[in-house]
Amino acid sequence: MTALICGSVAYDTIMQFPEPFRDHLPAGRVEVLSVCFTAPEMRREYGGCAGNVAYTLKLLGGDPRPMATVGHDFGPYASWMDANGVDRRFVTEVDAFTAQAFITTDSESNQLTTFHPGAMNHAHLNSVGDAGAVDIGIVTPDGRDAMVRHAEEFADLGVRFIFDPGQQMHLFGPAELARFLDRTTWLTVNAYEWSLIQERSGLDPDDIVSRVEAVVVTRGDEGSTILVRGREPEIIPAVAVPRAVDPTGCGDAYRAGLLLGLEAGHDWATTGRIASLAGAIKVAHPGCQNHRFDADSFAARFREEFGYSV
Repeated sequence: MTALICGSVAYDTIMQFPEPFRDHLPAGRVEVLSVCFTAPEMRREYGGCAGNVAYTLKLLGGDPRPMATVGHDFGPYASWMDANGVDRRFVTEVDAFTAQAFITTDSESNQLTTFHPGAMNHAHLNSVGDAGAVDIGIVTPDGRDAMVRHAEEFADLGVRFIFDPGQQMHLFGPAELARFLDRTTWLTVNAYEWSLIQERSGLDPDDIVSRVEAVVVTRGDEGSTILVRGREPEIIPAVAVPRAVDPTGCGDAYRAGLLLGLEAGHDWATTGRIASLAGAIKVAHPGCQNHRFDADSFAARFREEFGYSV
């Protein structure tokens, strides 16, 4: 089954500053801030929500088709997608830089991030209809106009889809959020975003759940909760990892698991556990696309963790 994944494709440049930022900030002088942090460690990772979801869904045995806009510097990422068997027919190149984040982390895990949306601002040029017949979709954080357009197109075409507003939720007001909820099939948010969408939309939890088939709320190492209309909440346990190396991209891996479970027609208990395990495997690796497994090893790990076969 084919999943169309609308969202960003981005480069993440990650640097490590070996001291606390606070030791290098002029006290009381932030209005004239001019500082330089020398970072001896740096790595460049492949990222962006659409890229990350597609990568993990491919590992799970799904058929992901990311839809995104990228820039003239896309070459290395294109080669990476090809090497991993990710279909990039609907990744469109425009005259800009590919979206990228520059993240510096200090010795106390504080972060300074600069994000350049670049080509992502042109994502509304892509149309869901151009992808042909798809079985399921997801709208992940992207350019504002693209998120609106792709949600409307999924709904108009009768394609069931997940709405994942993420860090772009601040772009939308009450009426727009209500419109998204009325058009989407499922909503997925983290615990903070669950509170934020209630605040920004003016809707209470029951109102939101009544507009969609299910709301999936992730809670980090506390697991996740799936709220289904007319049913008791489904509590999904977190999968323990020996060492949480990097949470970046964990939510995207979780969403790949949701797509796989929904495509396969599993119940929410199993779908949530597939997602939970996918996120746990990712969090044990640095970056968003450095974890590796195949469908058979995932099935074996699932059986080991949950006591039954998927």
